[in-house]
Amino acid sequence: MRPSGNLAGVLLMVAAMAAFTGNDTLMKAATREVPLFQAIFLRGVVTLLLLAGLSRVTGDIRLGLPRRDRGVMALRLAGEVLATALFLTALQYMALANLSAIMQSLPLVMTLLAAVVFGEGIGWRRLLAVLAGFVGVLLIIKPGAEGFNVWSLMGLAAMLAVALRDLSTRRLSADLPSMTVVAYAAIAVMLLGAVASPFQGWAPVPPVAAVQLAGSGAFLIAGYLCITMAMRTGEMAVVAPFRYTALLWAILLGWISFGQLPDRLTLAGAGIVIVSGLFTLWRESRLAGKRGASQA
Repeated sequence: MRPSGNLAGVLLMVAAMAAFTGNDTLMKAATREVPLFQAIFLRGVVTLLLLAGLSRVTGDIRLGLPRRDRGVMALRLAGEVLATALFLTALQYMALANLSAIMQSLPLVMTLLAAVVFGEGIGWRRLLAVLAGFVGVLLIIKPGAEGFNVWSLMGLAAMLAVALRDLSTRRLSADLPSMTVVAYAAIAVMLLGAVASPFQGWAPVPPVAAVQLAGSGAFLIAGYLCITMAMRTGEMAVVAPFRYTALLWAILLGWISFGQLPDRLTLAGAGIVIVSGLFTLWRESRLAGKRGASQA
């Protein structure tokens, strides 16, 4: 991979993390005025309209699925719906940076689950990195402290649901367009909002909240497109570590939008999680290099 390709991949990954954090920020703001599941439904409508417009340009969305992908797609959508409901519920009651810090343990959990589910090898060094990351998460959620509550647990559950979604994505056919996967996810999440919103009730949508929901949908699509292009443009070992810039965006936007800053324990825990994740990625890139050399 040429250095220019890696640079483009890194910039796209940073942009993707900024877009996803922008989506989270606007949803947190909008749900102060609009019930959560109504907001999820309305954002879903915006997302589908944007996807329909993109589909007319690219033609990359086809709703028919090969039979081999149907069960995997159902599992992926279950993870998507659970992750959305759990994450956005927790986000209403947690600081954006704190919840984002919990989500940064995802690469470590993915490493562990890939070993358990797919039988991928995991050496003692990477296992220690996973355990260190778990210590970092404990510092973030502070079990036994005043800051620990059901919303912290919900954030952890959201992270596990994202892991289920991403592991399922790895089992989808390589020739299935990314836009198709995004479209199915958008439909499933919108249906979640449609089914659950009557139980919460609907409320009038103030103009500011309407703009926030529209912006949230636009950020969501931008994030999906940027992260897809990032992973296809640069080498994964170079690009993937820049997922951690999501925490920097979350700290910045949480401070600007809500006046919330993480405490020292949260920052220390986030630092441990990030260093553990970077070590895991570095170790994987070294092993991949050795495998490539042995096959040459």
